[in-house]
Formats: sequence, structure tokens, C-alpha cells
Amino acid sequence: MAAKNTNMLSLIFSFIILGLAHLNLVNTLSANYYDQTCPNAESTITSVVKKAMLNDPTVPAALLRMHFHDCFIRGCDGSVLLNSTGKNKAEKDGPPNISLHAFYVIDNAKKAVEALCPKTVSCADILALAARDAVTLSGGPTWDVPKGRKDGRVSKATETRQLPAPTFNLSQLQQSFAQRGLSMDDLVALSGGHTLGFAHCSSFQNRIHNFSSKQSVDPTLESSFAASLKSVCPAKNTAKNAGANLDATPTTFDNRYYKLLLQGKSIFSSDQSLINSAKTKALVSKFASSQQEFQKAFVKSMIKMSSISGGQEVRHDCRVVN
Repeated sequence: MAAKNTNMLSLIFSFIILGLAHLNLVNTLSANYYDQTCPNAESTITSVVKKAMLNDPTVPAALLRMHFHDCFIRGCDGSVLLNSTGKNKAEKDGPPNISLHAFYVIDNAKKAVEALCPKTVSCADILALAARDAVTLSGGPTWDVPKGRKDGRVSKATETRQLPAPTFNLSQLQQSFAQRGLSMDDLVALSGGHTLGFAHCSSFQNRIHNFSSKQSVDPTLESSFAASLKSVCPAKNTAKNAGANLDATPTTFDNRYYKLLLQGKSIFSSDQSLINSAKTKALVSKFASSQQEFQKAFVKSMIKMSSISGGQEVRHDCRVVN
């Protein structure tokens, strides 16, 4: 019995140590983390993102989505950047991440930063900074990104099943965010990231074809909007890149997403679910009427999400572990 108690105490002590390690990692993040070791890191990353945007206007949406998908699996540890190997299928090759792109932007930024300060700036930090730049350069707010993340050594495609799906209802979304220490306020604010980007037909066909046994189309969709979605995504769509912009200004970071939600013109079921509770609908209305309130809440929630810890090293190459 004594041995069992000793083992149990040892196990509890181990969990406490793990918890403290997690806490310490979060606490080590700071806005001036690289001030001494790589003072030009941020400006270098910004210039790489800016250059990529000039060549491809879809880059900001891609970088922001990449950062979300990184943080929701194992914390913000750059695990989404790792390539699959012979023995392991990585996150980027999991079904929800097949459409992620612009990895080359992170590669270019890493190469530029390595030339300045070798083996100093993590890929996870580069991604977090690039996501901030994506928002700012698209007309959105700017903020001081807490830095000091480490890169993870594990990336599994099977774990991408944990990502919140575009078909999720409100309780499923709430559970997914709560598991990562994020609140309902964070959920509504971060969903505003959908002001940037494009959705493929596969992510919203559940709303426009065979919605239920009684209705082909989701009745919460505004009728003319539903008709336009059906025209670009017919039932037997074969066009690989068919889909719709997430709002009318897909390259501008604004609050139009929330205005469209209130008009029944949201793309995903998960977006539509945000007006299914009094609390979340009140936030949607607040952000729809004030871009300033949305931006303030978005920045607060982005800092919170991007501080979810994980990782052990500073990778030399963002696509492979050291």
C-alpha cells in the first residue's frame, strides 16, 4: 500500500512539475524577447510578408489561418509547418489543412532571419508575427506580439481532427475553444478572422444541398445569397477551386463579416451559430456596429490564443526538426 501511495504522490508531483513548466513557458513570452539577440527580426519578417502580399493577395488570409491551425494543435509550436516523413503523416497533410498554403512565406522569413541571427528566432514566433503582419497590412490593427515560443518536434495528421470544423454548432465550438482556455468572447472575436479569405464548396455544401430531409437549403441563409452559393457550387460540382469569398472585402480586415452574419449571409454553419445564443449574438451585433470594438477584442483574443504554449527547440529549418 505504501508503495502505491508513493507512486501516486510521485505521479501527482510529476503533473505539478509539468503544470509549472507549462506556466513558466507562458510567462517567458515577452514583447521584447529578441530586443538584444535579434533586434531586426520583426521588421525583417514584415518586409517578407509585404513582398509576398504584392505577388499574391491571398497570403494574409493564408497566414492568419495557418497560425490558428497551429495554435489549436499542441499549442503555438510551429508543428503545422513540419513536413511529413516516411514514418509520419504531418498536420499539414491532415484533411482540414490540405488547403493551407503560403508556407513559402514562413520559409523565406526564416531564411532572412537566420541570416541576421542564426539559431535564435523560432518558427513558431515567425508564424505568430507573420499572422499579425497579415492583419495589419490588410488594414487591421497592430499589436505587440509576445515572443519566446519554442518549436515542437511532433506533428500528426490524425490530430487535425481536433480543429473546429466549419459545420460545428455553437456548443461544439464552445467546447473546442474552452479546451484551449479560450472563452465565448474569444470565440466570437477570433471568428472575425473570417473577414479575410475564401471558402471552398466542400466547407459549406451542407447548407445548400440536402440540408435536411425536409429542406434542401439551410433556412437561415438569406434566399438570394443561398441561390448565388448554389450557382457557384452546384450539387455535382467538379471545379477544384470553386467556392465563395468569406465576405465582400476578402483582402481587407474589417467588420463586414459580422454585418453579413446578421443578414443571414454567413458562409459556414459555424459562423451562423454565433447568432444562436443571446450572449454571442449581442457580441456579433456589437462588432457589426463598431469596427473599433471588434479590433480591440480581436487583438486581446489573438494575444491570448497565440500564447498557448508548446515546443522544445528553435528549429533551423521550419519544415524539419533539428
